[in-house]
Amino acid sequence: MPDPVAPDPVVPDLARYWPVGDRPAVVRGWEPPATPYGPGHRGVDLAAAGGTPVRAVAAGRVSFAGPVGGRGVVSLELAGTGEPPLRTTYASVGPTVEKGDRVAAGDVLGTVRPAGSHCPACLHWGLLRGEVYLDPLSLLPPWLLDTGPSRLLPVLGVPLPGRTEVSPALPAAPWRPPPA
Repeated sequence: MPDPVAPDPVVPDLARYWPVGDRPAVVRGWEPPATPYGPGHRGVDLAAAGGTPVRAVAAGRVSFAGPVGGRGVVSLELAGTGEPPLRTTYASVGPTVEKGDRVAAGDVLGTVRPAGSHCPACLHWGLLRGEVYLDPLSLLPPWLLDTGPSRLLPVLGVPLPGRTEVSPALPAAPWRPPPA
């Protein structure tokens, strides 16, 4: 019998929201196991207090919503991500959705429930294609991952706010972070 073809590990950056908050702290990162049943961390833990709304990072269909090992879990198949489709998982969650529900990016799937010893104040967020675990942070486009400050530059020929003169032409300089 031939070996099954491994699923495509490419992950499109299609997420439009973090699952919790705007830019939650990553309490524990993704640590892929060396073997299918080996030790590792098959997702990321995002800081989130109990009761925090959990949102769909992208559009999809709820493939599971219920308890697993005493923790509430929601699993969402992401629309248009190939065969087998990408599937995000969220735990520990008190689900407000049911299997078969279609959700849009940003829709609330439930709320964070304290998970005891795994992570008492966080959401465990996972990503799979078939049975292969992938890094869920790879779903996030750079604009959601970038934590640097926005910096507005003057537009030549446009009056400065509160002034009558126009912004002067300044030589271009590379961006540097502000001093700490």
